[in-house]
Amino acid sequence: MGFLKGKTAIITGGGRAKPLTDGSAGSIGYGIAVAYAKEGANLTLTGRNERKLLDAKEELEKLYGVKVLTVVADISAGADNEAVVKNVVDKTMEAFGRIDVLINNAQASASGVTLAEHTTEQFDLALYSGLYSAFYYMKACYPYLKETKGAVINFASGAGLFGNYGQSAYAAAKEGIRGLTRVAATEWGKDGINVNVVCPLAWTSQLEQWKAYNPEAFAANVKMPPMGHYGNSELEIGRVCVQLASPDFKYMSGETLTLEGGMGLRP
Repeated sequence: MGFLKGKTAIITGGGRAKPLTDGSAGSIGYGIAVAYAKEGANLTLTGRNERKLLDAKEELEKLYGVKVLTVVADISAGADNEAVVKNVVDKTMEAFGRIDVLINNAQASASGVTLAEHTTEQFDLALYSGLYSAFYYMKACYPYLKETKGAVINFASGAGLFGNYGQSAYAAAKEGIRGLTRVAATEWGKDGINVNVVCPLAWTSQLEQWKAYNPEAFAANVKMPPMGHYGNSELEIGRVCVQLASPDFKYMSGETLTLEGGMGLRP
């Protein structure tokens, strides 16, 4: 199709997770990467697991003929996070000369741990990997997105919208990202940068593992959408992210878009 040919997207948490049993993408980040590669975009993928990043690079370049840069990057308490992010952005500019889309997908957390039992380290894990990561990447990419009239796509969650049991730190991080997104949309609209947040419910390998590890917490938090299936990481969530990168996208910048299986977009 080539809708994004010649453009560059940074996707945090974009490594190739174990595929689902039907062969589809096992993570939201990799599903987005596939959707973008199919449209011809060059990609910078970041994450903490080098092997997953290299697997993603090999498959995407082989199947879709795009260029993929991988950079190991871990935003965490005690690290020089601004330097970590600057390294990613600098290498992206060296490789591709432009940044058109920033997708803040990375997030780690200790889901299933109640608020009373949460440790400071677990709370920091969620906030740094999610909220702080989005903050640092948005600041670092801003000058380049201003040049390209680009887009920022952040990821929040129903955990924050609905107060999911056992997800206090995760919900806090995701609600922080929603607020940050709305402020950026207000401040950066004049620069032609489209900023939105997506709250997806996708079936992923991580969700499968959570169901097996903590079935009670899973049952309390994860409900089957009315259409009878969970969102597909590539075909639904990835394609929404392609749409959000369009300069003709008609949703108001700053909206929260909820994507559930078969439900499409709901502001």
